[in-house]
Amino acid sequence: MTDQMKWASALSTRPSLEAAVGEVVEQAQRSLQAPADLGLVFISSAFASEYSRLLPLLQERLSLPVLIGCSGGGVIGMNQSGEAQEVEQEAGLSLSLAHLPGVKVQPFHIPSDELPDLDSPPSAWVDLTGISPEDEPQFVLLSDPFSSGINDLLQGLDYAYPGSAKVGGLASVSSITNSSTLFFNDQVLYEGTVGVALSGDIVMETIVAQGCRPIGQTYRVAEGERNIVLSIEEQVDADALACGMAKTPLEVLQSLFQDLSDEDRALAQHSLFVGIARNEFKQRLEQGDFLIRNLLGVDPKVGAIAIGDRVRPGQRIQFHLRDAQASAEDLEMMLERYQQNTQANSEAAGALLFSCVGRGQGLYGQPNFDSHLFGRYIHNIPVSGFFCGGEIGPVGDATFLHGYTSVFGICRQP
Repeated sequence: MTDQMKWASALSTRPSLEAAVGEVVEQAQRSLQAPADLGLVFISSAFASEYSRLLPLLQERLSLPVLIGCSGGGVIGMNQSGEAQEVEQEAGLSLSLAHLPGVKVQPFHIPSDELPDLDSPPSAWVDLTGISPEDEPQFVLLSDPFSSGINDLLQGLDYAYPGSAKVGGLASVSSITNSSTLFFNDQVLYEGTVGVALSGDIVMETIVAQGCRPIGQTYRVAEGERNIVLSIEEQVDADALACGMAKTPLEVLQSLFQDLSDEDRALAQHSLFVGIARNEFKQRLEQGDFLIRNLLGVDPKVGAIAIGDRVRPGQRIQFHLRDAQASAEDLEMMLERYQQNTQANSEAAGALLFSCVGRGQGLYGQPNFDSHLFGRYIHNIPVSGFFCGGEIGPVGDATFLHGYTSVFGICRQP
């Protein structure tokens, strides 16, 4: 029998860091029952004053060739009962160990001030990471939220490694230290990005649940500049070939509000977003085909809107709403779609979950919502991760930094 990929996840809520480390190491090793090739550790901000002690405590009990991790607003892992648990606003430590036969595991640290210019060739990004595109790597990325250039980094990695999945998140900032912390093998870092590239006998599939539902029609941007949309035109037919008369976004919104229910009208006052279609060639757009961005403001004089991303004429947009129900329905739809598109014999070994600090119990009014919904569709695999200050995951063929999103990276053998 060939050697099988194995993942193990352990979680501790003990308030003593020594006790928490001892618990997760013992639990993860007992579950893995194989040599670990990779470790991922996530520690809650309740331990902020003790971050520097984490790696020495782990090294006393555990020998790992590669370890990355970071601080989080909360952590996610498997408890002693074998259930996924999301720990928020209290002490929490999550450790994931992976036995990865036939997989090349390549860690890297990218200082934020060493990013190549976006006009640089792909080779500049390859030199930065030291990872060959021929390896067809899958990436896990953990970044400092204060470092500028995270969007440039994602764009550069997409350029150098097209087709490679990239998931991760921004480390959360502690209110005690007003900083975030990254862990890279035996180093504690405070800036840049740490990551690991996995290549060989591994597939990483992604689910990006942005927590929104579309309202109204799809529109085509008729006139826009940078992140300002000046006029849009309604898509008249499903093939997006014919468009109606151009209107200002404000005119469209005023008309759209008249058709909303009282509940949605109230929701739109504070939770209205803009979805930008990522696939220029897909004719019938579905939920999940849009990159969700903030609606930053409206100019009542000219009727224009400003959004949290660049737009250009010809792109298709649709307005979206976000609340707990929309978020739950969006994730469930994504999980159903993943389940339908996954081969019956391709059993996952483990999953990583990067969830926004704006989700969790504060959004749903109950704990463990996203991780337990995930477990209803993808059974009996360990899940680990953390609550992020921004989530990294793909929409269409490009990778983006998101907000209010849950990003799953699901790992299995080919």
